[in-house]
Amino acid sequence: MTSEPTAARADTGDPAESAGSPSRWTAVKERGRAFRAAIARRPTLNFGYRIIVGVVGGVVLLVGIIAIPYPGPGWALVFAGFGILATEFAWAHHTLTWVRGKYRIVMDWYTSRGWVIRALGAVATFALVVVTLWLLGTYSMVAGWIGVDWSWLRSPLMS
Repeated sequence: MTSEPTAARADTGDPAESAGSPSRWTAVKERGRAFRAAIARRPTLNFGYRIIVGVVGGVVLLVGIIAIPYPGPGWALVFAGFGILATEFAWAHHTLTWVRGKYRIVMDWYTSRGWVIRALGAVATFALVVVTLWLLGTYSMVAGWIGVDWSWLRSPLMS
């Protein structure tokens, strides 16, 4: 890795950089850019790399979309999936920016509402989780562990 003059680098506001020594984060970013540039110089390797990024980002995005209505990291996974895809695809970067803006608008609206709307949101989330667990056969499985065989616990999908 070659070292460039301090004046040629953009000021990032990092005190370690302004003192003349590059920060550890800057060095990691430079190594990452060099690695990506080395891949980009080889078309076949570049194509394979983009496929891998697309598959990994797509899987993370899909899991995040499925997990949105449930308690847990649904939206974080959606943003992570788009972030992974955005490293290689311009459409994903634009979509990530758009989705992030819409998410902020909706969450600002939701948090500005009174307790009634928040309670309705919590009840709807709870109902969705209960129905999903029933459809996936979780209740009948747990009931079987303790010897309970009630027909209403059986999922119509898992029978």
